[in-house]
Amino acid sequence: MIRCIANTIYKDPSWQSSQSGRPVHNENERLIGRDWPTVAHSMIGVKRLRSLADQVIDVVENDIPGDFIETGVWRGGASALARGILNTMGAEDRKVYVADSFEGLPPPDPETYPKDRHMNLHTYEPLAISIDEVKDTFRAYDLLADNVVFVKGWFKDTLHLIEAEQFAIVRLDGDMYESTIQGMDALYPKLSVGGYLIVDDYGLIRACRQAINDYRETHEIDEEIVDIDGTGAYWQRAG
Repeated sequence: MIRCIANTIYKDPSWQSSQSGRPVHNENERLIGRDWPTVAHSMIGVKRLRSLADQVIDVVENDIPGDFIETGVWRGGASALARGILNTMGAEDRKVYVADSFEGLPPPDPETYPKDRHMNLHTYEPLAISIDEVKDTFRAYDLLADNVVFVKGWFKDTLHLIEAEQFAIVRLDGDMYESTIQGMDALYPKLSVGGYLIVDDYGLIRACRQAINDYRETHEIDEEIVDIDGTGAYWQRAG
């Protein structure tokens, strides 16, 4: 399933190379999630998908309670992978929450979040994937069901309203300081002991990393941050 989600089978070119007029599939970039695929269902790369698969398996095998949530899902491939593994392991009762604006990233709010001042990701059309496209991803793997919950809207308006009591895995992929800190504020208190906090762009985007570091310092979190592929990282909650 991972090879299908990352499309290392048919090897679609990246959006960046297509824009240059010379479409190319770079296997190394796809491995570590450094390209924006034109067709694949995820841009997080093979290594982060494998890491996520291991984490989903671990929380089920070790009875870590709670649901799965991803904030910032693009085409939905990572969340679909989690749903597929949960179903295969007989954990259909665990919900998968798919949280996104489904219209791209918000414009920066530099007065409130100065670390986002120079970010312009809201201007990139390939990042604005509709909710119908994401549902099509789940449908393609026969995974669209009532145990997949779509949470549409800006994180500041939605995440704190989610009714789930516990999460076994929280996967943050909002890129910006604003999106990352809002995810931490709303969701980390619900993360079970033994559960995983995954940050997709910790090693790549300074504003994202700063939001995580600020939250950890404020809340005296000292669990080791584990690098996945130079971009993604995670830690397992100890208490």
